[in-house]
Amino acid sequence: MPASPSLPVADPYELGLAPAQLTRLSDAFRAEIELGRLPGAVMLVGRRGRIGWFEALGMADPVRGIPMAHDALFRIYSMTKPIVSLAVMMLVEEGRLLLDDPVSRHLPEYAAQKVAVQRDGGMELVPVARDATVQDLLRHTSGLAYEFTGDSPVQRRYAELRVGSLSKTNAEFSEQLASLPLMHQPGARWEYSRSTDTLGRLVEVVSGKTLGEFLAERILEPLGMVDTGFHVPQEKQHRLADAFPVDPDSGAPVRLVKVTEPPRFESGGGGLVSTAIDYARFLQMLQNGGSLDGVRLIGRKTLEWMTADHLGAIPSQSTLLPPGHGFGLGFAVRLQAGIDATPGSVGQYFWSGLAGTTFWVDPREELYALLLVQAPNQREYCRTLFRSLVYAALA
Repeated sequence: MPASPSLPVADPYELGLAPAQLTRLSDAFRAEIELGRLPGAVMLVGRRGRIGWFEALGMADPVRGIPMAHDALFRIYSMTKPIVSLAVMMLVEEGRLLLDDPVSRHLPEYAAQKVAVQRDGGMELVPVARDATVQDLLRHTSGLAYEFTGDSPVQRRYAELRVGSLSKTNAEFSEQLASLPLMHQPGARWEYSRSTDTLGRLVEVVSGKTLGEFLAERILEPLGMVDTGFHVPQEKQHRLADAFPVDPDSGAPVRLVKVTEPPRFESGGGGLVSTAIDYARFLQMLQNGGSLDGVRLIGRKTLEWMTADHLGAIPSQSTLLPPGHGFGLGFAVRLQAGIDATPGSVGQYFWSGLAGTTFWVDPREELYALLLVQAPNQREYCRTLFRSLVYAALA
């Protein structure tokens, strides 16, 4: 394990981690790489404020034969969401937003939205029972949708219009999305959605800066996340990790988002590129209750509020939210020690990315863990394997 100039490193024994079990963790992922199911992986486990395990395996670029490095750059997709959600809560702490603000107070295009209701084989548009709020966006109860998680008429319309195209500006994206009907009444159901992309535009309007500028000035630079952004500059592109061109299980082509040029659309829901150390600094800040190296980004009670369940009795029928879990303000939250097929602690919070990246923070165990791979079709298996074997290493 290399020494890190940006986070302290300790022997696994000192942190209550069993080295033999961590070796099993590496061996399990090395076996997947040797079977040709993964190009490569970077894994990091931190506990009690120090890194206890940091491993780079396989290839960063399987086509060009470039070995995986600890500082490889990964498309983290939806692991962007917790960072943008934190930005929103920083604005809340400054009194520039309230969670019960209607979204239309800050983004007028969302006024007078309609909900699509299927009746008699057709689709009828009905008024919203109440306006979606900032809280609804943060917890994915806004009534918005994602075009790739289902095949409803609303989702098909999203796909036809390519609402998430990188050729749009954040303002153009928001105007187009707001013109489309909602899939559910606000507050009626948890539906994973483009809510956090909308929050990205909200940050721009409230702060007067682009999303990229705000994140850089208020979160990334203060935390020393020097390799995180919405694109990879030319001088760093040799470090970019990539997927297999063809999925080894399905035989289908694998297409990841292009990140070598600045996009017009800075996706708050899935646009960032990062490294293991950069994201570990973000997780260590969360583990510390909102501060790192003497720099406080968010208050301790605000962070507790973000990582509490905000759904209550609001239902979810999505497989993306595991059994025994709720959802906070940007994170899934574990509510029960059992029920789910993976181990964990009550109060654990986490999220993942489409290409295979995942993280969690476990306050009870003073633990955070991070897996970075670029293998979309293998992501569920890898996440489950990683979490199970990390928890098995707790002495």
